[in-house]
Amino acid sequence: MAWIEPEVTRKPRKPMFLCVLSNTKTAHIPKLSAAGKTAELTDYTPAGDAELMETGNIISVPVLPMTPPYDTPTPAIMTRSALKLTNAPYNFINSGLIVTPEVPCIDLKANPGEDIREPVAVNDVQGIYERAKFLGRRLKNQVDHVVIGESIPGGTTTAMGVLMALGYNGNVSSSADENPLELKKQVIEEGLKASGLTFGCLKDDPMKAITCMGDPMMPAVVGLVAGFQDTDVSVVLAGGTQMAAVYALIKHLGFNTEKLAIATTRYVVEDKSANFIELTRILGVPAVYVADPGFGKSELKGLHRYETGTIKEGAGAGGAMYLASLYGISQDEFRSEVENVCKLLKAGH
Repeated sequence: MAWIEPEVTRKPRKPMFLCVLSNTKTAHIPKLSAAGKTAELTDYTPAGDAELMETGNIISVPVLPMTPPYDTPTPAIMTRSALKLTNAPYNFINSGLIVTPEVPCIDLKANPGEDIREPVAVNDVQGIYERAKFLGRRLKNQVDHVVIGESIPGGTTTAMGVLMALGYNGNVSSSADENPLELKKQVIEEGLKASGLTFGCLKDDPMKAITCMGDPMMPAVVGLVAGFQDTDVSVVLAGGTQMAAVYALIKHLGFNTEKLAIATTRYVVEDKSANFIELTRILGVPAVYVADPGFGKSELKGLHRYETGTIKEGAGAGGAMYLASLYGISQDEFRSEVENVCKLLKAGH
């Protein structure tokens, strides 16, 4: 049975995985993000994810990125496993980090995002976009297929804010057992008010939607996609509702979306508090790939928490599994490698 639906049969010759690492001060709002043991520790999560994806452990970060209350290991364990099994080339991109990791990153010279309840949430959106576009153009001759993931705590709230500014009523997913949707809606209402915005008023100005309601990951990914326009490079956006918001921005900018797809985990798709599949249909996403790591068969309790919806997606996990399937890796091989990573980290037991 295929563990990626729909099954992918055509293997690209030169795939690459990119992961955009960012922070937004929106994640400092108490109880908004579960991507860290405390709101303040979310500052370290993207850096910890990158170190884990690169080395299999954390170097400079004080605590392994975990989701309380059961210390469910970060989705970066899945990305680490896929990159290790496939040996696919990859790059980390710093687009507004508060804490930088002790591993190589391409720096887009972006500032961390502000709280979206401020009038300006992202400074220099156009500059970040242009630098990312240059990077995409530089990479285009090295690749024929790119999977782009992200690690940004608080990113589902900024995604929802941007979707609402563009005119989409998209309930977003969460890295928590109980999705704090009411809190997110309250924060977004305050953000829209602070920027003098109403629902759908920026459908013709997607860059302003990022400036007022977004985060610095968004212009980076949109810029990368822009750099691959008018080439034979196909792009898979690796993530759930955050990448649906990025796709919406790309669509509203008038880009060609024929070579775009989204890959995520079944945990996002099955999240009843969100409407991911409905949103992708409304947006007209050409293809949506859904990955199932089969953690129900695992002996590790932390991985079982994924099955109950405690944590769903992040660090490009769905896209990394999609990439592993392109290389012929089976679900059992993948899950076994994830368990190995967890055992080395002494996590998920």
